[in-house]
Order: sequence, then structure tokens, then C-alpha cells
Amino acid sequence: MSYTVFTLAEHPELEAEMPRLHSASWPAFVMDDPAVLQYWGSLFSIFAKYQYVLCNEQDEAVAAGHTIPLLWDGTVAGLTAGWDAALIQGFHDREQQREVNALCGLSIVTAPEVKSKGLSTTMVLAMKDIALRENLSALILPLRPSQKHRYPLIPMENYMHWKRPDGAPFDPWLRVHLRLGAKILAIAPRSMVTDGTVAQWEEWTGQSMPGSGEYIVEGALCPVQIDHIRDIGRYEEPNIWISHTL
Repeated sequence: MSYTVFTLAEHPELEAEMPRLHSASWPAFVMDDPAVLQYWGSLFSIFAKYQYVLCNEQDEAVAAGHTIPLLWDGTVAGLTAGWDAALIQGFHDREQQREVNALCGLSIVTAPEVKSKGLSTTMVLAMKDIALRENLSALILPLRPSQKHRYPLIPMENYMHWKRPDGAPFDPWLRVHLRLGAKILAIAPRSMVTDGTVAQWEEWTGQSMPGSGEYIVEGALCPVQIDHIRDIGRYEEPNIWISHTL
């Protein structure tokens, strides 16, 4: 099976495939993150040449990658707080006509039927190709480890150092990037922050939350904090900042 990468600038009709690909990969509460609600839809039109889709021989979309250019000074201290802030900064940098120099990877999602086909490497290399094509000097990502949701009580600073018996990183998604030459920069402890009422969290997760406290929910990398007195639930997702040499 051969695959071809297209950007949304080349084939804007492929945007229609995004909801299908994301619904299989992102938990519902992520889609109600304030930054997602405000900016995500505009990403596909304003930054079309930075969004790409992998199609099979039947022209079916089987994976999608999302990135945004931004200004970065090359230091760890100069990184944004995480995923939310990077998305927002990308739009602000454009609005203020700043000269961007880095590509920030926001997401790579694959259809369930091709998750074992080894396409993750192809998608990361395509992301690097976009950065090179646009003459950007760095590729950075607030990486969301693919298996961390199975260990929500383990601190990210511990989880990211876990190893397999062969010495490779335990997390498959982190392993893909490090094998391609990426390096870990820092932890983004509040990379994505989602607030909602208790009723909203019960709807997003499909589980009852009858009292205040920490709740482990499907797809979350850490517990959700529920406060019944204030009628609010907060999820602060940690990610791992990594960078690729171009």
C-alpha cells in the first residue's frame, strides 16, 4: 500500500475528513478546551498549507497532521506554557505580522484501521518536510504521550523516563519521535486546560461525579479535579516539550 501526503492548501476538500479522524483519537473534553473552541476551526483555512492529510491509493484520508508557525527564541524558557498557548500564539504572531521561525506540531491522528501500519513515522517526517519547505529553523511539539492515559496517577516527570527492557522509551509516541532524532526539552504541566460544570464533565465522560475530589476518566492523562461547591471541574493536562533538528 502506498500513501501520499497532501496539504489542505492543495486539497481543501480534505478538511471534511477531519472530524472523523479526530473523533477516534481525542476525548470529548479536549474538543471543549477554550483554545480549541476559539481557534481550531480557523486553523484549517488561515494556516491551510501547514495542515496535511495522508491518503491511501483509494484517495481515502487515513491520517492527519496539524501544525502552526510561531516565533520562538530557541530556549526552553522561551517555550509557551504548552498546547493551548502555542495555538494562541501562532494566531497572534500572524495578526501582529511577526517573522516566525519555528513550526509547532499540534496533532497527528490516524484512523483506527491503520494504527498498526507504521504510519506515525511517515507523519512525523511529513511534519519536518513542511518546516523545511517553509524555511523554518525548528520543529517543536508539546507531545501528548499515547499511553499516559493508562497511568493517570504517575507524574509525567516520572512517566517520560520509563524504559522498555531494550532500553527504548516505554511510551510508543515518544519512542517514535526520539528514534527520529528528537530531544526532550521540558514538561508543560498545564499544556491543555479545560474547565466545565459538573454536569458538563459527566456528559463528556459518561460517568457520575457525585462528590468533590479527583476523578480518573477515560482518555485523561491525569485526574480531573471536581468541586461541587463551586460547580466546576478542571483538567490540567501535562505534555512533554520536544524538538526536532532540521
